[in-house]
Amino acid sequence: MDYVGRVPAPPLDRYVDDVYCLTGVPDHRRVTVPPMPSAHLFVNLGAPVRLWDSDLSVPSAVFTGGWFMGVWTRRFHFEYPARVRLVGVHFKPWGISPFVDLPATELRDRCVPVDAAWQRCLDRIRDEAGDLESPDATLRLLEDELRSRLAGASSRGLDLVQHAGGQLETSHGAVPVGALTDAAGVSGNHLAAQFKSHVGVTPKRVARIYRFARLILAVDAPGPVDWAELAHTAGYFDQAHLSKEFKDFTGLTPTEYLALRRRFPADQSFPPMPAE
Repeated sequence: MDYVGRVPAPPLDRYVDDVYCLTGVPDHRRVTVPPMPSAHLFVNLGAPVRLWDSDLSVPSAVFTGGWFMGVWTRRFHFEYPARVRLVGVHFKPWGISPFVDLPATELRDRCVPVDAAWQRCLDRIRDEAGDLESPDATLRLLEDELRSRLAGASSRGLDLVQHAGGQLETSHGAVPVGALTDAAGVSGNHLAAQFKSHVGVTPKRVARIYRFARLILAVDAPGPVDWAELAHTAGYFDQAHLSKEFKDFTGLTPTEYLALRRRFPADQSFPPMPAE
């Protein structure tokens, strides 16, 4: 499967990690995705995809068009069609806020159809993208859509969240929340309220997700893995702390995760699950 992505030009880069096209035959039809520090926009130009929550009380969903996903605090499962044609946006945790006029708490651990947030625009975007042959042209189309919506967005309280979130991003979640509030000159309650408004979760939760992302992306599955060293580098108290986070975020122990990565080595980011 081919992934073509790029970081958009300013000012979108303040809110977006990358825009991308995903096309071709997937290495694994089904993958499990642990919490990562991002929110998402997907525009599906191909066959339906299926997503279901690790919370079994939440029904699975089949998507034929487009959808927004807020920050996820638990793992979810994603099933690709036999051939994929998808364009998307990886927003920074706070980055979806100026583009979607919905409370961030309503997007947390949820998928929302694009037309529920951008009224009656999905067919237009899909039609225009479907007529484009090159990934670069498709990405320009998506960037132009985002840029037009950013121009009219309100940023009330977002600057504070962006600044504090940027410190969490660059430190991989290592900056204590108390240091963030001291630097900003605000109370912990105020910072938490602003994060919930623009991210959907508290800064402490965002820090946990950044820390886990650093850990999981540092695992070199083919080689020997020193979990104690990885735990220290990623900022965990000890290996027991790491193991608890691993179980919470992936449903697996570190040993089980490593065995899965070694069994299915084609995917270098997340633990793929074999198709049924």
